[in-house]
Amino acid sequence: MTDPAASAPLVEIDRISKDFVQRLDVAGRLARGLGLDVRELRVRALDDVCFTIGAGEVVGLVGESGCGKSTLGRIVAGLMRPTAGDIRIDGTSRAALSGRDALTVQMIFQDPFSALNPRMRVRDIVAEGPRINKTVPGRALPALVDDTLRRVGLDPADKGRFPHQFSGGQRQRIGIARALAVRPRFLVCDEATSALDVSVQAQVINLFLELRTDFALTYLFISHDLGVVEHIADRVVILYLGRVIEEAPTEALFAAPNHPYTQALLSERPRLEAKGRAFKPVAGEIPSPLAPPPGCHFHPRCPHALPRCRQEVPVLRTIAPGRRAACHLNDGP
Repeated sequence: MTDPAASAPLVEIDRISKDFVQRLDVAGRLARGLGLDVRELRVRALDDVCFTIGAGEVVGLVGESGCGKSTLGRIVAGLMRPTAGDIRIDGTSRAALSGRDALTVQMIFQDPFSALNPRMRVRDIVAEGPRINKTVPGRALPALVDDTLRRVGLDPADKGRFPHQFSGGQRQRIGIARALAVRPRFLVCDEATSALDVSVQAQVINLFLELRTDFALTYLFISHDLGVVEHIADRVVILYLGRVIEEAPTEALFAAPNHPYTQALLSERPRLEAKGRAFKPVAGEIPSPLAPPPGCHFHPRCPHALPRCRQEVPVLRTIAPGRRAACHLNDGP
């Protein structure tokens, strides 16, 4: 595993916020013109998110559905623009990257079928990026496609087939090959194994680990599966309702989680030694992002909530070397 402290930051996620706004339609504007209290709907999907990813590191991004994981992944990959903040790759703003430099970051999507063009043959899917961006001469494309397919465990003899002629795990490998064909340095993996059978998940995870070594890759690995994250990640970032609430090396976080939300997540994950125990999810439901609770977003579900938790937003602060958490319990009496 890579030591984050020894790695220069390849990716800097600097105070990223993202708002989604539903504009008023004609009826809404008319109602507001008549004096009714009709407003645009605004959702803050990400709220001042900050962390870095070292070169060669695998960072797991964990949280419940709707917490903003995929939104952050798309912003890092350049598929979506933030409302505020900046993403820097090797010190350069993501928005300023162009040409081959912009190919440094690629994304692996959750659904391996909908992410592939069903009308394109595999050879064309894998070759599309290098061909459009002219990263290799045209005469070298067939060899590049064959080599990349072999790297992800596929037979180049099948490159003339269409995506629907492959299994789910094979389709995900095609998606990985498409990303690798432009020789990126950084991959954003958005729930890249969640749509696969458990046995196939293990194969794809092992493939990611092999490719990390072969291509000197860095990963942002987005997942709700704690077992997968524990296996593949060097460091874990916990996201809750758009805010980073804890960040720590994987081994330290799983051994001694600090934030009550992280503690609840880890205490209820299935384990072989807990045979016969009735598992249950974290108490309560994640609040609506349309009307998040004031103060600490987690306080309505937290068994340790203090009066100040209902009013003050906890600061994400260093609590130990390489560890940060946003909880008033760390502030002392």
